[in-house]
Amino acid sequence: MKLATIRTADGTRAVRLDGDTLVDLGHADLGGLFADPDWQAKAAAVRGETTYPVAGADFAPVVPNPSKVVCVGHNYRNHIEEMGRELPAHPTLFPKFADTLTGANDDIVEPAETDALDWEAELVVVVGREVRRATAEQAAEAIAGFTVMNDVSVRDWQFRTVEWTQGKIWDSSTPVGPYVVTPDEVGGVRPALAIRTLVDGQVKQQDDTGTLLFDPVALVRYISTVITLRPGDLIATGTPAGVGHARDPKEYLVAGQTVVTEVAGIGACTNKIVKES
Repeated sequence: MKLATIRTADGTRAVRLDGDTLVDLGHADLGGLFADPDWQAKAAAVRGETTYPVAGADFAPVVPNPSKVVCVGHNYRNHIEEMGRELPAHPTLFPKFADTLTGANDDIVEPAETDALDWEAELVVVVGREVRRATAEQAAEAIAGFTVMNDVSVRDWQFRTVEWTQGKIWDSSTPVGPYVVTPDEVGGVRPALAIRTLVDGQVKQQDDTGTLLFDPVALVRYISTVITLRPGDLIATGTPAGVGHARDPKEYLVAGQTVVTEVAGIGACTNKIVKES
């Protein structure tokens, strides 16, 4: 299934993609849907009494208010090498917050405080059931599906200190969506899918999610050892080589450009960069 959260005149709604139609699933958003232990069977069974056209749909973040967003740095070998760092023995984690998230097709506002706005295409794990100290089997069962994120980074703020969070959590800076795709449609819980970033049509990043150092199941196990993962939580699995900060000369996003981050079989975030008014 392909699932989404859309904005309507009556608020946000959780929907299932059916051809060129979005079927209302009876929840305000996917976070509410995933909180039902039997969500998958119920979502598949909905007949479509209330529907919306895909054309012109206003996609909200797939989970507008997750209890947590955990991001992973240094998870593709080529990106680690381009940043001049050693391969990690354990996942490198940092947080984002709900206020950081924005819709898959929303504008990205370039903060007035930076001229170092960078792109990062990422595969995102969406958690579908509560789990703590998961076994490999439990971790796999806890994965509701996958979505796409552009982990937009404010590089000059990120590298003010050795701790990255201040460069990663700017308001409404991180597109996520448009769909959550269940594992059965993308080859399982360790999908090998083409991932890439384009800026004004030029390819900047291109890789395969099958080359992650720490795969989705390993990440759910590791993170759930530290903290309880809850339905709707998001785990951004890291970005491949090709970020602007690692280029010579460095390249950053500027107002007027359009950045597309996409994962094959899941979808794409397409966002225009605009100046902060």
